[in-house]
Amino acid sequence: MNEGAASEFSRLVPLARVGALPFRQEIAASDDEREALAGRFDLISLDRLVAQIELQARGRDMFLLHAMFEAQFTQSCVITLDPVAGAVAGEFELIYGPADAEETAAGLVDEAVAFEPLHGDAIDVGEAVAQEFSLSLPEFPRTPSADLAAEMPPGEPAAHPFGALAALRGRGEVDC
Repeated sequence: MNEGAASEFSRLVPLARVGALPFRQEIAASDDEREALAGRFDLISLDRLVAQIELQARGRDMFLLHAMFEAQFTQSCVITLDPVAGAVAGEFELIYGPADAEETAAGLVDEAVAFEPLHGDAIDVGEAVAQEFSLSLPEFPRTPSADLAAEMPPGEPAAHPFGALAALRGRGEVDC
């Protein structure tokens, strides 16, 4: 989790605050934090990022983070570069523990829960939410009017792996 680098959305929860009862908190990114995250994730804007987190102790030195987040943002269309509004909501779990305890952590939770090594005496739940949000962003945002076929020059062969060969075959340059 970005060890050594300052997070744009840092919300440290001291491990001492996580006792017999789960630690719960709602977090929201400020204007400045959203602007910094938009730059980090190559967004035009990040209009909202909120999360509800719950941190539970799992034994003496293991902690389970369960979080639900919502975000509203604007990206650039990969074809036209026009703004594309988007919204995502997600839920995730991470298990934190000493670096050498990853094998032990597997027995405490479902296999699908990722392990994060503990660094120091706090967990940055804000950075965890920021990273999970980034994983939920559309990889190739497009405006509804963006059309890949319209971007091809007229008369070009069909855009498939053998399109160029088909054009050569028509000129007698390739024997198939």
